[in-house]
Amino acid sequence: MKIISYNVNGIRSAISKGFVDWVKAANPDVLCLQEIKADETKFDKAPFEEIGYHVYIHPAVKKGYSGVAILSKKEPKNVCIGCGIEQYDQEGRVIRADYDGYSVLNVYMPSGSSGEHRQAFKMEWLRDFQQYIQGLKDTVPGLVICGDYNICHQAIDIHNPKSNANSSGFLPEERNWFSGFLQDGYIDSFRHFNQEPHQYTWWSYRANVRAKNLGWRIDYLLVSEHLKPLMKRAAILPEAKHSDHCPILLEMHPVEN
Repeated sequence: MKIISYNVNGIRSAISKGFVDWVKAANPDVLCLQEIKADETKFDKAPFEEIGYHVYIHPAVKKGYSGVAILSKKEPKNVCIGCGIEQYDQEGRVIRADYDGYSVLNVYMPSGSSGEHRQAFKMEWLRDFQQYIQGLKDTVPGLVICGDYNICHQAIDIHNPKSNANSSGFLPEERNWFSGFLQDGYIDSFRHFNQEPHQYTWWSYRANVRAKNLGWRIDYLLVSEHLKPLMKRAAILPEAKHSDHCPILLEMHPVEN
C-alpha cells in the first residue's frame, strides 16, 4: 500500500507541468494534496478519475487559497470534510478518508511567516489540532496524518538552523509542539527509516536554492503507533518538480481486518 503526500502549490499549475502523468507513473493507492488553490469549479477531476481515482476535495472559501484533496484508488468507507472548527474549515485545511482498519488524514497547517497575527493563529491552530486528533483516537485508532506541517522538527531538518532560530517554522515553541504531538503516539515515518541530513521537502523559489539543496523538511507522514508494524518504507521524492515542495512517500504492508 503506497501513500503519497504532496503540496502542489496550485493544482492547475501542477497539471500544466505534467502532474497527471507523474501520478500515473507513481501510482499511489492514496494521494494527499495540499494547497490545491481551487474549488469544485476549478479542480478538474476528470484526468484523475480516468486513471482510476476517486477524488475528494476540501477547498477554502477564499478563492485561489489553501485547500486539500484526497485521491484514492479504493473508494473509502467514509470521507470526513474538515475538522468541525469553522475558522479552520473556512481555510480548507483538513480532510480524512476512512478504510477498513486505518484512516488517512490530510492536513495543510497554517504558515506564520506573513506576520505576528498569522503566527498567533498558527499557535492556536496547533493546540486545537492536537486536541482534535486526541478526540479521534477512540474512533480512528489506525491513523496516518500526512501533509504540510509548516514546521521543521529538528536541526537536521533545515539547512541553516542557526540563522533560522527565530524564523516561523523553526521556532522553539513550534518544535516543542511537534515533539509533544509525537509523544501522543505518532511516528515520523521518514525519520523511522532515515537519519541522514540534507533531506528536505521544500525550497524557496529564489535562484538556485533548490539546485543547491538549501531546503526545509516541513512535510510529514506521521503514523500512529497502532500501525507501526505495517510500516515498510518511507522516502522523499525530490525529482518531482511540479511545485516548491516535493512529494513524500510511505509504503505499508496491507492492513489486516
